[in-house]
Amino acid sequence: MTPPATTRFAPSPTGFLHLGHVVSGLYSRIMAGEAGKFLIRIEDIDTTRCTPELTQALREDLDWLGLASDGPVREQSRHLPEYHAVLDNLRERGLLYPCFCTRREIAEAATQVAPDGSLVYPGTCRHRAAREGQGRNPVWRLDMGLALDVLQEVPGWHEVGHGRVAGKADAFGDIVLARRDTGVSYHLCVTHDDALEGVTTVTRGRDLYEATSVQRVLQDLMGWPEPAYAHHALILDVEGHKLSKRDGAEGVRVLRQAGCTAREVREHPLVRQALEASLPTGVYSGG
Repeated sequence: MTPPATTRFAPSPTGFLHLGHVVSGLYSRIMAGEAGKFLIRIEDIDTTRCTPELTQALREDLDWLGLASDGPVREQSRHLPEYHAVLDNLRERGLLYPCFCTRREIAEAATQVAPDGSLVYPGTCRHRAAREGQGRNPVWRLDMGLALDVLQEVPGWHEVGHGRVAGKADAFGDIVLARRDTGVSYHLCVTHDDALEGVTTVTRGRDLYEATSVQRVLQDLMGWPEPAYAHHALILDVEGHKLSKRDGAEGVRVLRQAGCTAREVREHPLVRQALEASLPTGVYSGG
């Protein structure tokens, strides 16, 4: 018998919740099932964009929607020492190196594009001595070639409903694990927290599908459990692009102020469409 799943919904308080968040939250809740565990995590490491006011608004809107966590709500900004400990581990193993390149320098030198559409870092600073004394604060990059040599494979993952997926981490190059502004990165924090919180099924939007290749490398390097993954359909505009709030995605707070009930928001046509496209037939029955 398959054990109950533990899932998580992890919004970033860089703005108010919108219908895309509603899709992600409901999808995670549904995938946990009645016997499973649904957790909420607030990914607020970007202290320049995430504010206490937005975090409070996020919590209020989640409560109003009826999305309650089955455990303590983890706020990443309160746990930075834990992420720095992981960086120290990788650094001591010789798997990280400092990079002093600017975005402009990378854009001028890069010749490849990663599976997620980002530029592949050309490895300019892989030999640290060549860039010392530049007077710039570095980012810290994972030496992907060395990491894959340690693992002796390119890790894949299990996608719920589709089976085993081949990883593409070797096509991403040396990714950033510690940014200049925050000292950490999304990839680092999310994999650490999924392991710490015992997440067994990572649910998130299809736009993060390719990032799974990178995160699987970190999980295996750190000896963390491998979860299953389930990527849901996105709310798209007429041209097929992800609909963000700035492009007209309706905000939960705006709908509340317009007199909508929480059930009406959960059953919004755009929410229903995305969930029905992501879940097995008959699983989604509305809010």
